[in-house]
Amino acid sequence: MDIVARPRILVVGAGFAGVECVRRLERKLGPDEAELALVTPSSYQLYLPLLPQVASGVLTPQSIAVSLRRSRRHRTRIIPGGAIGIDLKAKVCVVRKITDEIVNEPYDRLVLAPGSVTRTFDIPGLQEHARGMKTLAEATYIRDHVISQLDLADASLDEAERAARLQFVVVGGGYAGTETAACLQRLTHNAVKRYPRLDARLIKWHLIDIAPKLMPELGDKLGRSSLEIMRRRGIEVSLGVSIAKAGPDEVTFTDGRVIPTRTLIWTAGVAASPLIATLGAETVKGRLAVTSDMNLPGHEGVFALGDAAAVPDEAKGVDGAVCPPTAQHALRQGRHVADNVIASLRGRPTTPYVHKDLGLVVDLGGLDAVSKPLGVELKGVPALIAARGYHWSALRTNVAKVRVATNWALNAVAGDDFVRTGFLSRVPATLKDFEYTDAYLSPEQIREQVGGR
Repeated sequence: MDIVARPRILVVGAGFAGVECVRRLERKLGPDEAELALVTPSSYQLYLPLLPQVASGVLTPQSIAVSLRRSRRHRTRIIPGGAIGIDLKAKVCVVRKITDEIVNEPYDRLVLAPGSVTRTFDIPGLQEHARGMKTLAEATYIRDHVISQLDLADASLDEAERAARLQFVVVGGGYAGTETAACLQRLTHNAVKRYPRLDARLIKWHLIDIAPKLMPELGDKLGRSSLEIMRRRGIEVSLGVSIAKAGPDEVTFTDGRVIPTRTLIWTAGVAASPLIATLGAETVKGRLAVTSDMNLPGHEGVFALGDAAAVPDEAKGVDGAVCPPTAQHALRQGRHVADNVIASLRGRPTTPYVHKDLGLVVDLGGLDAVSKPLGVELKGVPALIAARGYHWSALRTNVAKVRVATNWALNAVAGDDFVRTGFLSRVPATLKDFEYTDAYLSPEQIREQVGGR
């Protein structure tokens, strides 16, 4: 008797979009309907919006790394590695495993959710001296680094060196940058009380952004409230400004100011994964151009979503509008793509993605927060409750929810011990050390790899 092979569904990326897609496929597809595989270098889903709270020590790293092996239904094969090229004609994804072995993974349906990388510009010294906030390792390292600056300033007898170590620069006035600056400023504000030899007035935080407004998506009123909160806490916010160059012990702003510092944190936006460029397909500002049902035009059975795809925002009703790269959209796109994949397998029509934005939440540390759930503008404690309530409910497992809630409660009651682990203390750890954007194959290399399988 002939055995009919099951269709192979390959999902690339274990962010919000990819994991949500896999979970829905596991629930709604019968075991005999398809084989499921997930390509990811790490066997966890990172809850990215809470990274600033890991950097500031409010949350432990493992509390926002939700294990895929704990929560999955054991139907999906996890391929430990990263996709480095795709041959759309041959229907093959080229994967470099964490062992450095390169393998070809054939597919019948492909879901591209490789996410994004930190967006950088050709600024002298940026890659060599700036630190990012895109991965769990970076957030953990930044906490160590910031605390070590206090320790080194305390130990130094050189007044100029001491002052430089106590100045910190964050580039990017979006949610990531604003929350990072706010949470880390609170960390140093509380930590310096344990350093009687240090003058707290020497600690200076700078938040700069080339845009004219801070977090413009919040609207004018909440944007001004955020700016007032930051400045009230002593954070110097400079808008319409970026950096001209970065060095090991100083940063030059585009307005001519030179800031002596050993800490430059870069959070000025994201760009689609370099994997997208290997496809040779149409893009919109670097993101893969897809139809409203998230299908790649001309390639039936290939779907793209999340940060890497320019998904039309049908809810806005504006030509050319695309969904912003937020967790809120990625979660819902993951579920919708799963339904469309299932529809394509069962010979049913796919449907367009439509989702009206539910609002925004920003946790600035302590009791400071601004939120706009369902268009309702909140600040202070009500906004904090909305922000933490949203993040807590979005965590996928009960274990993660308990860990995060426990961390929040313990930090509120006992505070922080300001302990650094020594993570990479003797090794440079900047943007170029965490994001391997040069690991992808050229179209010619992909054809050679796939053709020789």
